[in-house]
Amino acid sequence: AIDIDEELLNRCLVLTVNESREQTEAIHQAQRLKRTLKGLESKIEKARILQLHRNAQRLLKPLAVINPYADQLTFLADKTRTRRDHEKYLTLIDSIALLHQYQREIKKLGALEYIEVAVSDIALANRLAHEVLGKTLDELPPQTRQLLGMINAHVSAECKKQNIEQCHFHFSRRHVRELCGWSETQVRVHMQRLLNMEYLLSHRGSRGQSFEYELLYSGEGESGTAFLMGLLDIEQLTENKNGNNPKDKGTTATSRSDLTSSRVQVEGFAVPTRPHRGVIADDENEVQSSNGATYTELQKDWVENVYQAV
Repeated sequence: AIDIDEELLNRCLVLTVNESREQTEAIHQAQRLKRTLKGLESKIEKARILQLHRNAQRLLKPLAVINPYADQLTFLADKTRTRRDHEKYLTLIDSIALLHQYQREIKKLGALEYIEVAVSDIALANRLAHEVLGKTLDELPPQTRQLLGMINAHVSAECKKQNIEQCHFHFSRRHVRELCGWSETQVRVHMQRLLNMEYLLSHRGSRGQSFEYELLYSGEGESGTAFLMGLLDIEQLTENKNGNNPKDKGTTATSRSDLTSSRVQVEGFAVPTRPHRGVIADDENEVQSSNGATYTELQKDWVENVYQAV
C-alpha cells in the first residue's frame, strides 16, 4: 500500500515487494520452471521441506525466556511511537532465543523452566531490527525511499556526465516514470511525498504549464547511520558481560540517556504539521488544560471517576 494509516503503521512490521527488473525476471524464470519436469520435482521437494520445518516447529517447547542483558539495552526515545517499536525489538530477541532452545541450557525456577538470551541473539536481532524496524522509524515509507535512491543515483550520474551542479539539473515526472518503470499513480504519489518532505523542489517548466523538479537530497543516510535506533553496541555488551567496564579503562562510556535522548537530525525533513492536543503549558510552566484545571487536578478527578465506576 502506498498510504498506510499511522496508527496501524506502528503496530506492524512494514515489508515491501521487490519491484526491480531483476526480481521480475527471476519470477518469470520460476514460472517457466514450474512447467518442466524439474519443476514438478521441485514442487514435491518443497512439500517435503515444508513438512520438515513444521515438524521442527512442533518440537519447540513453550519455555520462558529471560534476558540477562535487558537492563543494558538501549533504544531511541524521541518519539512516542517507539514505545511499541521497543516492545517489538525485545520480542524479536526473545523469539530468536526461543528458536535456539535446544542449543541452550534449560534452567529451572521451581517448577518453571526457562532459557537465557545469549549475546548472539541480540546481535542477530540488531541486524534484523536495522532492516525492518529501522525502516518503520524512517520518515519515508520504504517504496518512497527506494524511488528517492533511484532519482539520486540518476541525478548524480547525469550531473557528473554533464559537469554541472546538482541544483542546475531539472527533471520531469515523465522522466522519473521512464527511469523506474512504475505507474503514473505510484510516481505521482511518491514524488508528492518527497516534495512535502523537502527532498525535491518544484519549478515551473519552460512552457509555463508543466513542472520540473530539482533534487535537494545529497545521499544522506545511505550508509545507514541516519536510521540507527540507539541500539547498544554488541562489542560493548560483550565487554560488560566479561566484567570489563569501559569506565574502568579510563574511557568515556556513552550513557543510555545520551543515546536515547539524542535525535538524529536529517537535513531536508519538514517540520511536523500535526496539531498539538491535550494539555498546554502557560507562562509559569504550570501544566494546564483548556478549561484551566491543572494536570494534578485532572488526575485527581480521573481517579475519582474510575473508583466511582468500579
